[in-house]
Amino acid sequence: MPLAVVVVGMFMSVLDTSIVNVAIPVMQGQFGASPDNIEWIATAYTLCLGVVVPASAWLGERLGLRRTYVLALVLFSLFSALCGTATDLHTMIFYRILQAIPGGVIPVTCLTILYRMVPPAKLGAAMGLYGLGIVFAPGVGPTLGGYLVEYVDWRLIFYINVPIGILGAIAAMIVLPKFPATPGRRFDLPGFLCIGTACFALLLAVSEGQQWGWTSYPILLLVAAGFNLLALFVVIELQVKEPLLTLRTFTYRPFVISLVLMAIVYTGLFSSIYLVPLFLQNVQGITPWNTGLTLMPQALVMAVLTPLAGRLYDKIGARNLVIIGMAINGIGTLMLVQINTDMSRPEIFLRLMISGAGLSLCFMPIMTGGMSSLPPEIASAGSGMSTLVQRVSAAIGLAAITALTTVQQAQLFANRSALVQASGADADPRIIQMQSGGPAGLIPLFNELRDKVMTESYSNAFLVVGVCVLAAIPLAFFLPKARPSAGGNAAPIEM
Repeated sequence: MPLAVVVVGMFMSVLDTSIVNVAIPVMQGQFGASPDNIEWIATAYTLCLGVVVPASAWLGERLGLRRTYVLALVLFSLFSALCGTATDLHTMIFYRILQAIPGGVIPVTCLTILYRMVPPAKLGAAMGLYGLGIVFAPGVGPTLGGYLVEYVDWRLIFYINVPIGILGAIAAMIVLPKFPATPGRRFDLPGFLCIGTACFALLLAVSEGQQWGWTSYPILLLVAAGFNLLALFVVIELQVKEPLLTLRTFTYRPFVISLVLMAIVYTGLFSSIYLVPLFLQNVQGITPWNTGLTLMPQALVMAVLTPLAGRLYDKIGARNLVIIGMAINGIGTLMLVQINTDMSRPEIFLRLMISGAGLSLCFMPIMTGGMSSLPPEIASAGSGMSTLVQRVSAAIGLAAITALTTVQQAQLFANRSALVQASGADADPRIIQMQSGGPAGLIPLFNELRDKVMTESYSNAFLVVGVCVLAAIPLAFFLPKARPSAGGNAAPIEM
């Protein structure tokens, strides 16, 4: 029961990152916002998460993990309800910023609670269930959001969090044990300002790089400020007695490798969740609800295999599972390179299911193998670092993939347009018909060209992601091979 309560909170916080995207076009019409401004509904949430996550570990230690978790669930429910009442864009953005504050605290607190409750011998099975909130929620989000937007009301994507959050908070107070707080620890304000501002600058740069120009002065200044503040953060954390995030976590090789692998596979997950709906709606012209149904088989596969991967981890360790899972995930992603304008839904199902199966087998063993290498006294710092890498890598990786597809589309459009003959024996009959006063004109030809260009750019993006996943497999050989010790015990908990 305590594990189920933790899984519910994690599921709710991750679900909100993907379910909202489906409703953005509808909100744009109701709020009368431009495409550039409406994106801030998602961007503001991501930016605030990057700022809040580093302080979440300290908050959990200061208030106690159970109290922090309950408070975060209640506030998340409250601010979700406020989002549902928004009547204009500026109010919605403000409420989304408020929602992101507890939204950033929940994942770090959940992961720390799990490592404090579960003995090492059963950690894999517990992490397998916990992983449902990380890998299943992004997949089911578009399906649920598409149904609510198309058949009910987009405001329900926020209101649905209220009963779940309140019930979760009540259950947490009943079934979760008390964890001892450490109220004497001081808050590292200089370190928080550095890491928070650095995350804000880098996330803002990748979010707005396409609009402002990747080589524009604002973007270059943001990137420079972000990296310099990260360097200053390292210097500060090595000097203060009570650092915000313990950098000792980076002295454990399995943990560092797990962060790298996690960033790669998480970027692949969000790339498929982002690009496949764009292809289905913009190229094949299907509705948001049907788009969500297309992603559902992948989510169901992950829901079945993620707990299984946790149990296998307890028996054989992380290394072999990660190698096999990343290989399957990379192959499934490379199969998406074959995407074309006439591809049927079953063909898309198969490719997404293979990719999702590989992700299910590798993601939780990656996280668990890295976290299990840390001593209990720095587990909370590891939880914060792990969550921060997930959030930042998803944002930066998705921005990079979006930039790649945009540049590719511009180049492919120019190349293909140059090949269209306006006269002569090789001229397209539709151009000749337009020149002679026919009704067809260039619109059908333009739409056909646009669909092919978009599809080819998505195909190239899947090629890049698939190659990156397969190229990272050698790193998995440095993860622990042996199964976890069966004699370990969880850290003491005050009942």
